[in-house]
Parts: sequence; structure tokens; C-alpha cells
Amino acid sequence: MYNGRLLALAASCLGLATFGLGTGVNPAFASGNERVVTEEDFVEERVYSPYVDRAYPDQVLFGDTHYHTNLSFDAGLVGTRLGIDEGFRFARGETVVSNSGQRVQLIRPLDFLVLTDHAEFIGLAPMIHNSDPNLLADPWGKWVHERFNAGPEGRAEAFANIIEWGTVKMENPFSSDEAARGIWLDTVEKVETYNEPGRFTTMTGFEWSSSPKGDNLHRCVIYADGPDKTGQTLPFGLFDGGDPEDLWQYMAGYEERTSGRILAIPHNGNLSNGLMFSGVDSQGNKLTRAYAESRALGTAARDHADQGRRRNAPLPVSRG
Repeated sequence: MYNGRLLALAASCLGLATFGLGTGVNPAFASGNERVVTEEDFVEERVYSPYVDRAYPDQVLFGDTHYHTNLSFDAGLVGTRLGIDEGFRFARGETVVSNSGQRVQLIRPLDFLVLTDHAEFIGLAPMIHNSDPNLLADPWGKWVHERFNAGPEGRAEAFANIIEWGTVKMENPFSSDEAARGIWLDTVEKVETYNEPGRFTTMTGFEWSSSPKGDNLHRCVIYADGPDKTGQTLPFGLFDGGDPEDLWQYMAGYEERTSGRILAIPHNGNLSNGLMFSGVDSQGNKLTRAYAESRALGTAARDHADQGRRRNAPLPVSRG
């Protein structure tokens, strides 16, 4: 037993002596004539610790880059009543009451959440519900408000009209952007309110919803900036430009005008019939260097499953 403890003590002393030499500190038993080892002696040597000089991020964060609230027409007009506040509260782990009246809570809070409501008709549902003055001041807005409050037949007529504007005419029925501007400014301010750096990150975004001939080209567009910059713009929707090149031009303009940063993530590329990652541009022209550089603004891809299928390849049907 005695010998064992002595060996352990000797090993400890040897370890301390080695540590002292390695860090350039004289061990207690070293003589005054021995040279002190410094960091310069190891300039050309391989550093033992793998963490020395490592600067890249290595913390994995979990969040959602595609999230709709009642501001999206395809959610708010079919019964979704939960808005921005409930969305952020739910994401950061709080209990909220769902549309069905049930209390729900995540088992693990998210680290970040991006609001990406559809740019087209943004905020239409809550504006109808609240009889928003900006909505009623617009001729089409006043009409759609009246029809949604005229019973089941009126709501069906209004919803069909919205779909026609968005998929057939592909034009904005509003006479101005005032209604959308009010909703957007409120959105960017609320995003900032819920942002807690180091604990829960909130980001402003929108979904660009182009679907030529039914082929999905949607992008989730995310800003890396606060309301001082995002408040200077409006979300870019299908009515502003239906080709991806139009979206990239908007993004480049935003960065140039505000010195901000913006990213577009392809969404549901499995329903694009191959167009999301086509070898030609929207006009059928071969890709160029300039095209590739502009497309670098969207470098990630979000692939959603459709009834268990994941694909970015063309669908096995004829486009005619």
C-alpha cells in the first residue's frame, strides 16, 4: 500500500514537472543554471491541443426558417388565428392555445425563428377581421372585406377572387401598398421586440410565392438585419416579379441601399418539376457567370417531403 502511494506521488510530481517545462515555468527542483523553455521553442512544433487557434463556430442551433402566422392568406383566411406574438412565444418554449383550443408547448424551445409569411396579400386576414382603415380605404380591399362579411357565399366568392388574382391574373388587386406597409412595419418591430441575443434569435423574412404553370418556385427570404434596415423596404412578392431573377435583383438592391444582408432559401423544390435547379434561366438561356454570381444570394435549399417523397427532379408528367 505504501509503495503504491509513493508511486502515485512520484507520478504526480513528474506530471507537474512536465507541465512546468511545457509552459515555460521552472519546475521547483530545477537549478538556476537550466534554460527556461519558452513558447518560441515550439514555433515549428505541432501544437498538441486541437482547440488552439480554432475560430470557426461549432455550436449547433435549431430553429425554423419557414413559419406562417395569420398574416399569410392561405393560413389566416382558412381559420388560423395565431399571430406573430403567439408564434414567437411558442417557439421560445411557452405554452400557447392553438386554433383548436388546446394548450400546446414544444418539448424543447427553438434557438431561432424566422417569420416568412407570404408576401402576396400579407396581413389580409387580420385586416378583414379588424376592419382595418387602410384596407377599407382601398377599393378592392373594401370589396373583399364586404364579401367576407356577407356569409358563406360571399366568403367563397372573395376567396375565389383572391386565387384568381394570385394564380391567373398574377396582378396586385390593391391600388397602393399602404395596407401592406402598415402590416410590415408592425411585423419588423415585433420581431425586434422578441429578439434575445444569446438566448432566442428572431429574424424578419417573407415567402416569395411564384408558381408558373403550377410549378413551385417559392423562396423563403431572410433578412439578417433589424428594423432600422428592414423597415426601409417591403416584402417582394409575385406581383412585383415572377421570375427568380426579379427576386435576386430586389435582394441586391436591398443590400446596396441599406448595407444589410439578405438570403433566399429555395422552398419545396420537390414540387418545382425540376425548375428550381434548372440548367437554364427563366427565359431558357444558358447560364452565365453573371447569373451564377447573382444566384449566390440564395445558397441553401429547403426540401420538404410531399406525402413521404423527397425530390428535386422533374415530376413524371408532361408539361404540354
